[in-house]
Amino acid sequence: MLISDSHRFLFVHVQKTGGSTIDNNLTASLGDVRRIKEAQRHAPLGELLELEPGLADYWTAGFVRNPWSRMLSWWRMVERFRDGAEKGIDRYLRHLKRNKFVSEVIERHPDFESFVLHATAEHPRLRKPQVEFMLAPEFGPGRSADFVGRQETLEDDLRVIYDHLGLEWHELQSVNIDPGRPDYHEVYTPAMRDRVAELFAADLDAYGYEF
Repeated sequence: MLISDSHRFLFVHVQKTGGSTIDNNLTASLGDVRRIKEAQRHAPLGELLELEPGLADYWTAGFVRNPWSRMLSWWRMVERFRDGAEKGIDRYLRHLKRNKFVSEVIERHPDFESFVLHATAEHPRLRKPQVEFMLAPEFGPGRSADFVGRQETLEDDLRVIYDHLGLEWHELQSVNIDPGRPDYHEVYTPAMRDRVAELFAADLDAYGYEF
């Protein structure tokens, strides 16, 4: 989450949608950026407005991603922490000590299939539809993010935000790039594919994603 009071702007950060790259770019461009200390980094819109109702009339944006690609990206992150910890790399070891979610996934799920079929049942954050991050119905019928970009067209959609806010464009400095990630089409079994479709049916309906 990111807030600019001078631009009356709120960014909702959904996990594994390029949010760190977007956050870094906006932070460098906006000048005034703050967070809500009581809110988690990936808090949905409704929770942010409950914590700070004055944000209700801020222009709000967030990004989403193809659910099958997003789940693979999430698993690849888990793998990086697992492999780094096994090699004794200090920053990964320290992260696993303070991140119960990642450490539990590593302990219980040895591969991507188990992650998709079983970890999603154990951890609510893994099965929360992205559309729910963008909605705040308690603040009025149909209250939702004003703009929803897509990770697949990240730069073009981020430029829409820059244009709306009247910001000078800064070239993207991408972070958390995973050059070795396989094509997600190649790593799903039919059961895994159906599990993701079931969990994220709301996203498929709202954003038109297909496998």
